[in-house]
Amino acid sequence: QTMGKTRGERRIERAKRLHRPSFKLHDWYREALCRWFAEYREGLEDYSSFSTATCNTSSELPHAVCQLEYNEISDIEKLSGPCVIRDIPKYEKWNAVTSWPELLSSGENSKYQNRKLKCGEDDDGYKVKIRLNYFLSYMKKNFDDSPLYIFDSNFDTDKSLLDDYAVPSLFRDDLFGLISERRRPPYRWFLIGPERSGTTIHTDPLGTAAWNTLIAGKKRWVLFPPSTPKRWAKASQFCKKGEDDEASQYFMQMLPRLKRDAKKYPERYQGLEIYEFTQNEGETVFIPHGWWHAVLNLTHTIGVTQNFVSERVCNFDAAWVKTRTGRKKMAWKWLEQLKEHHPHLAKRALELNRRDNFVMKYDPKNPEQQAKERKKTEKGRRANDKNSDDKSKMRRVCRDSTEADSP
Repeated sequence: QTMGKTRGERRIERAKRLHRPSFKLHDWYREALCRWFAEYREGLEDYSSFSTATCNTSSELPHAVCQLEYNEISDIEKLSGPCVIRDIPKYEKWNAVTSWPELLSSGENSKYQNRKLKCGEDDDGYKVKIRLNYFLSYMKKNFDDSPLYIFDSNFDTDKSLLDDYAVPSLFRDDLFGLISERRRPPYRWFLIGPERSGTTIHTDPLGTAAWNTLIAGKKRWVLFPPSTPKRWAKASQFCKKGEDDEASQYFMQMLPRLKRDAKKYPERYQGLEIYEFTQNEGETVFIPHGWWHAVLNLTHTIGVTQNFVSERVCNFDAAWVKTRTGRKKMAWKWLEQLKEHHPHLAKRALELNRRDNFVMKYDPKNPEQQAKERKKTEKGRRANDKNSDDKSKMRRVCRDSTEADSP
């Protein structure tokens, strides 16, 4: 099966097997979405809204996503909802404006060609990585329904990539920045996506807000307000047997079916609002915390995104409530830093704890609690050790199914 294939093609096949082990290689293009993707793309309006209040889809309906020029806003507190801000990289003089698009055209021969970047995860949550030159070659000629997508959070190990951009001046207030890089969960990602790749519907973790800057290409976004029921946003009931539920299928099949069903039965979807728009190169999308969103790459794209917490965008309460349960040790460290640097926010965090009768589970000054945490950590370590053999077996299967790296 590997006769005549290049080393890069074999590495891509290995990445696919690790990322989606239940798929045969032909399953990646079984729906042949590439055949009508261009038609789908050409039929899109730049901005459109749907509401069961009008049972209609139209670019003339009020749109929750405002469009702003760079010089139209200087204070993040004035952002009351999602927005698209034009030309931040241009006015803030990012080197990425010129250097990153070159990766799409000549990356196979660039200084980054041997850099390994994350393009997926295996069933155990371990990163699946691929060399950039192999990925770019795959990107230009693949026919997959939902291709592999570079979404790498460790690109900061390469200072040249990190120095190519700066956090936009509007979004530099980040309360999670009080936490060490080692303790903080992944929060910034370098993105390279083939057309038809993307991210499925979700809300950002730990109550964070996000900004997403596109350096080259076009992306399609869909947003649902925070009050939207999960079952509406996910639209899982509109994924038919034999279909996948990745970003391309969500935008091209599931979302249109949701809107048709809501138009036919508006009484079942009272209050449903859907906002769609196309992001162009040089534009930065701001997503407040709690908003459901999904993204589809309409063309080959390259960009960067980052999650953050800021009192100025009113997401501290949400972030604290999520973090104190989801990241117990991190929450304690964060609270200690807040007491030192932002005492009024530390006071607010403790007020939220009292309001919810919440007792923090991690306290380094409590020996009994520390013992419980060590016991829990040891239990988790044993579980990981138990699964390590299965993971090694899977990797051996994938490795044995491809040829060695040597020609």
